[in-house]
Amino acid sequence: MNRRKPPKVSFRWWVDRQIAEARDRGDFDDLPGTGKPLPKPTGNDAATDWVLREVRRGGHDTKALLPPALALKREVQDLPETLAAERTEARVREVVAGLNERIRQAYLNHHTGPPLTVALVDVEEAVQNWRRLRAAAG
Repeated sequence: MNRRKPPKVSFRWWVDRQIAEARDRGDFDDLPGTGKPLPKPTGNDAATDWVLREVRRGGHDTKALLPPALALKREVQDLPETLAAERTEARVREVVAGLNERIRQAYLNHHTGPPLTVALVDVEEAVQNWRRLRAAAG
């Protein structure tokens, strides 16, 4: 908008007028997505949906948008898949130790958001599961 609402003019009329003028100038011609259906609602608000679409379109991981408590919980859930890509037991131990350190730090630092309910990962159990999966795969 390039000008202020005149006094004694309704806000609705003024906004409608701004839209009509922009349409007449062709400001809405050839916008991205013209003629395409609107994306299906996800239950989030429009701003959240937009952010998620933009992050995904940029090829980024949406996990970065999670609050710390949920991000750690997701990381623990994804741990078997993460460890499956590792080649050595030493690296598996290193990954689990790093995750456990982030969990400890989250408990020490007072954070905002959902409560932190994730437990430390048992390193030996993670290594045994990793060995079992490697033996089954190869």
